[in-house]
Amino acid sequence: MTDYIGSCLCGNAKFEVQGKFDGFYLCHCQYCQKDTGSAHAANLFSKSAKLTWLAGSDSVTTFTLPGTRHKKSFCKLCGSALPSIHNAVLLTVPAGCLDTDISMSPTAHIFTSSKAVWDRRLGDVPEFEGSP
Repeated sequence: MTDYIGSCLCGNAKFEVQGKFDGFYLCHCQYCQKDTGSAHAANLFSKSAKLTWLAGSDSVTTFTLPGTRHKKSFCKLCGSALPSIHNAVLLTVPAGCLDTDISMSPTAHIFTSSKAVWDRRLGDVPEFEGSP
């Protein structure tokens, strides 16, 4: 039974995840800020879930930042973040690439000492349901 389905932005790479996630972290480290181009990465982690590529696995590439444990998989065609496996045991799934709803709320913000200055008061910023 499939628990989660996901894909990249262009739809070329598609995958399924069978199993549960152990944690859902919003990482504010400088590496995650750089590779997402945003305030933080939102990643789900599992030591037991199984990742299966349904299509486009040949368009998935992985970058590991030399000298670190920072690793990112993405679609070669559209650049979207995609799941990766770390040290052959830890599945990391960027939350935004899932097409299936996640019922789990984030577990925690991590590496908040590296939080972007402009990310510290986002609660005060106006919200719009669409483009303003």
